[in-house]
Amino acid sequence: MKYDIVIVGGGPAGLAAAVSARDNGVESILILERDKELGGILNQCIHNGFGLHTFKEELTGPEYAARYIKEVQNRNIEYKLNTMVIDINQNKVITAMNQEEGLFQIEAKAIVLAMGCRERSRGALNIPGYRPAGIFSAGTAQRLVNMEGYLPGREVVILGSGDIGLIMARRMTFEGAKVKVVAELMPYSGGLKRNIVQCLDDYGIPLKLAHTVVSIKGKERLESITLAQVDEKLKPIPGTEEEYTCDTLLLSVGLIPENELSENMGVEISRVTSGPIVNESLETNIEGVFACGNVLHVHDLVDFVSGEASSAGKNAAMYIQNKYNEKSENAILLQGENGVRYTVPATIDPKRMDDTQVVRFRVGQVYTDSFLSVYFDDERVSHKKKRVMAPGEMEEVKLTKAQLMDKPDLKKITIKIEEA
Repeated sequence: MKYDIVIVGGGPAGLAAAVSARDNGVESILILERDKELGGILNQCIHNGFGLHTFKEELTGPEYAARYIKEVQNRNIEYKLNTMVIDINQNKVITAMNQEEGLFQIEAKAIVLAMGCRERSRGALNIPGYRPAGIFSAGTAQRLVNMEGYLPGREVVILGSGDIGLIMARRMTFEGAKVKVVAELMPYSGGLKRNIVQCLDDYGIPLKLAHTVVSIKGKERLESITLAQVDEKLKPIPGTEEEYTCDTLLLSVGLIPENELSENMGVEISRVTSGPIVNESLETNIEGVFACGNVLHVHDLVDFVSGEASSAGKNAAMYIQNKYNEKSENAILLQGENGVRYTVPATIDPKRMDDTQVVRFRVGQVYTDSFLSVYFDDERVSHKKKRVMAPGEMEEVKLTKAQLMDKPDLKKITIKIEEA
């Protein structure tokens, strides 16, 4: 089998990339999705708040996914469901398997990686105790409640204040469970401010920052957990323990981009994001292999995923059609400093970039009344006052082609936080 563009993943990123590639003139496109339906994680996100940027209206996750699925079907873009990709090599040969065709290979001229991310598991947390029933990742609980109609438990403690954990605090409350507390290891929440207000404050659910679970009781079924406060080094402080009886512990302790396939094919991975290192075209170090969405870096809003994926699809189409300008000899390096943890992209070639380049990043802690500054080499070109910047909310800076073309000798762009 041969295709011009193969997209690995049929979630919001894969769907948007496929639609964009087709609209930019490529006919031969295939989406590979391991689940039984397109739409990815959106299918279990039945709360609203999606689509405000993309469609200028408030949609639920399944409604947002349905809009893109319809776009894919209207364009007759081919897709295979229940299909697991097990290997991609550097020559862009994809090995996949499903029940109907068994093991098969596909040759692609370009590949868009859109595999999304997975939840960090309890094993990564080193919480002592037995392995009783009643401990779930927040995403698993979300699937059980929203798609399969099961209530995981009646008395709930949530560890981690990522967006899924916050949303599940409200969801479990709606279903009649008692959410006793949400505990967060860091001194700030990892979720969006609006989710803290709408999911915790509105229902009187306490959020305990700088706390973690230090022990778990129960052999067959979870009986209780003990929370303790942590110090600056994130070590539990003796004497601060509090016990909470509960039959369910939900873990919302971070998301990890699904990059096993990427790493095996030799894609360079960022130590900070655990996603590929990409240039202005969202292309990895392997020519013709692009990455977008949560496999690249974990996003807070699906609208940004779709926008980024549309760029990846368009750039993959341009790559196929040889519409790229020649590469510059030296791409400009982007880097974050003073609290800016990373930048996507990591390099920019002014000849190949669009008229405007959005650079996205996250900060390492909560900053109030600080400045977000951009430096071209050692010259400060932007210095904007920001009331609040927090790790749970993605930040962005826009650069223009005109700006960069004006500086032919520019080697490095630095984005940093400076105190007022």
